[in-house]
Amino acid sequence: MTPKLIIPAEVKVCATCSYWDGERKIDPELRVIVVAESCEGECLVQEKCCQGLNDEGKWRDDCLWEHLAPDETPPNKE
Repeated sequence: MTPKLIIPAEVKVCATCSYWDGERKIDPELRVIVVAESCEGECLVQEKCCQGLNDEGKWRDDCLWEHLAPDETPPNKE
């Protein structure tokens, strides 16, 4: 079994970025991301493969890290 990591959604690593397309599970209620320790995916901004646990601060200025969060639903207008 592959070791899994639980990461708070606020931590700035590739696996918590909305532009990263690797395999992850998201719990919106607890606001945690669950990934395999050795997870890889593609950065859709830089169009390259990267580890999910890469620290966004190590990227160049072309990293457009964006918090992984559900879209806000607009209030109902009645």
